[in-house]
Amino acid sequence: MMISNRRSRRTVTAVALGAVLALAATGCGADGSGAGGGKGAEGSGTGKIVFWDNNGGVRTDAWKAIIADFEKANPKIDVEYVGIPATDYQSKVDTAIQGGGLPDVGGVGAAMLAGFAAQNALEPLDDRLAKSSLNGKLNKDMVTSVRSAGGGDGKLYSVPTSANNGVLYYRTDLFEKAGLDEPATWDAFYEAAEKLTDAKKNEFGYTIRGGAGSIAQALDAMYGQSGITSFWDASGEKTTVNDPRNVKALEKYAGLFKKVTPAADLNNDFTKMVAQWDSGTIGMLNHNLGSYQDHVKALGTDKFRGIPQPTLADGKRVQVSNPVDGIGLFKNSKNKEAAWKFIEFATSHAQNSTFNEAAGQVPANNDAAEDAWIAKAEPTKLAAAALTDGSTTIVQLPYYLPDWNTISKADNEPNFQKVLNGDMTAEEFLDTVAGQLNEAQAEWLQRNG
Repeated sequence: MMISNRRSRRTVTAVALGAVLALAATGCGADGSGAGGGKGAEGSGTGKIVFWDNNGGVRTDAWKAIIADFEKANPKIDVEYVGIPATDYQSKVDTAIQGGGLPDVGGVGAAMLAGFAAQNALEPLDDRLAKSSLNGKLNKDMVTSVRSAGGGDGKLYSVPTSANNGVLYYRTDLFEKAGLDEPATWDAFYEAAEKLTDAKKNEFGYTIRGGAGSIAQALDAMYGQSGITSFWDASGEKTTVNDPRNVKALEKYAGLFKKVTPAADLNNDFTKMVAQWDSGTIGMLNHNLGSYQDHVKALGTDKFRGIPQPTLADGKRVQVSNPVDGIGLFKNSKNKEAAWKFIEFATSHAQNSTFNEAAGQVPANNDAAEDAWIAKAEPTKLAAAALTDGSTTIVQLPYYLPDWNTISKADNEPNFQKVLNGDMTAEEFLDTVAGQLNEAQAEWLQRNG
């Protein structure tokens, strides 16, 4: 496998800086973990397994409830829960792959799947799923998504748990007071952002994500406004990220910073951004289905709505794909049988429904997707409709690239902050991103072409 110098340098640095932290965080070692690529063992199907949550803190309560139910149903299996913040998860796993200390099982979303699979760290799950009670019970599109994100060999390295979607949350009370219509189009969005802003009163029309996770939100805004419907050009070799239409869209979007947004947005990840919106007088927030329950707790259901991303003036809606989340079995586990039992249990009807109701996301289990709570969670209902009624075109992001998660996070989030501050132009930023993506795509095509 060819690996660019850029990626090789990243791996060495990550190992050097993070080995001690990763090993300390796991609470495991000789009983179930080692370096990536080890064969592991089926084990007895009993004893201890270690589970890493890839969104620790945000989903901790939901996972602990599932673990309690699992241990009650499987009294001979003990699950050790380790919650890791989403922003730290990839580096923790990458470090553990190189230096040892991997868990038996852990969250593996589509965005990071190819990178882990390329390092030979994950167990293919096709045969286990075929023999499982889950066979035929999982959403086919989600299964296809995680399968295609695995790096090109067509194997299933993660069992999907949920799908997400971009949502524009807006304060209905503030919109009504200002005499504004629902921000269903980009024109209406920008008009509302300006009209709802009174910086002297600490009132802002929008909160922009400038910290961790900023690139995905920026891409959604870019493609949504440009109307470009493919991430790659006709050759399949060059990205459309730096198309002049996307550059123009990013210039307009980034220009919102500090004009209609709080200055604190520069460093806000999603938890800070969501908390700020829930507690303040900010008109609009772009996030996803996952924060719906947070807004309900803070505001009730009568002061806000969550709608699909805005459309262009002609009603055309373009969104970038949100990664399907899932659970993977690490290849070096010495208790794979017990680890698989946990995956199977966690994605069963009742457990998958409970988890996704708490998360506000679309269940991967088909039976769970029919449960009554979905109709009551308006953003989830509207998002599902937008994805199936023909009104929305999805730009599929290249989760299959092993370098995707790093390019779209660590490599470029600091540069996006420079764009917001006016220290880098949108064109310079997108040309940098495009160069990295085109290099990664060329390597992938050479390996898989």
